[in-house]
Amino acid sequence: MDISSTGLRVLRQIAESGSFTAAATRLGYTQSAVSRQAASLERSAGTTLFERRPDGVRLTPAGLTLLRHARTILDCLTAAEHDLTGSVPRTELVRLGLFLSAGAAILPLSLTRLAATDPQITVTTTEGTTPSLVRALRAGSIDLAVVTSRPPHRPLDGESPRLHVETVADTELVVAVPSTGEFAGRTAVHVDELVAAPWIAAPASNAEPLLGVWPGLPGRPDIVHCARDWLTKLQLVAGGFGVTTVPWRLSPVLPPGVSLLHVEGAPPEIRRVLVARLPGRPTPAVTAVTRAIASTT
Repeated sequence: MDISSTGLRVLRQIAESGSFTAAATRLGYTQSAVSRQAASLERSAGTTLFERRPDGVRLTPAGLTLLRHARTILDCLTAAEHDLTGSVPRTELVRLGLFLSAGAAILPLSLTRLAATDPQITVTTTEGTTPSLVRALRAGSIDLAVVTSRPPHRPLDGESPRLHVETVADTELVVAVPSTGEFAGRTAVHVDELVAAPWIAAPASNAEPLLGVWPGLPGRPDIVHCARDWLTKLQLVAGGFGVTTVPWRLSPVLPPGVSLLHVEGAPPEIRRVLVARLPGRPTPAVTAVTRAIASTT
């Protein structure tokens, strides 16, 4: 096969992004250039590597096989570049992905613990939804991911071999409300009372669920604000502009003016916090970061 490093980088980015368009944006290419690279890869491999679906692009079994080799080849090229330029890292790098609320609830304490126990390890982070982080793991763009799941806690994806997953904590989903006004002074709310509430939610796509609305809401939610950033969402709640769901573990970092209410009249919504990585023996640095996360949850 005659495959360029550019082609392998495009393959990895398509696997992570889930679409040709998103891959092109992240790589700084045009969409047509990414499509040409994808077609060239398939011609060189002599087989179909990409499955075009209504909700995006997924790699076929052959594409996943090539991706596994692409990760190794690209890592070797990066190491060669460091050797040639004399810029060999003095620290061990771990690329960590986190779901959207874990940055505030988990990351600072974990990094503080890691700095005390393993100062030679450098951690870089990126946020994303659980589906996007799983794609990034498979693509080799991150080494470790803090993700979340809801009952019945099925495997994070259907690909083989399965990711190595460790459970680090369970947390209850609750509703963040303004401390003044309709829900002032309360510790719980009936789910029926939330039907008419103004909701603050994260934007949804075909592949990812709407975040911020109570999952068992018995009616169509009235979404008045859309925001991915947790600080924005919680400041809007504090200002009295709506309500949103949050994991209970965010309670220590709530801004003034926000209260958390348990939801009655509906089954409890428990979210599991997981640390996921590719199967196989982890590096000592990945093990140390996993240990730091587990010790602070």
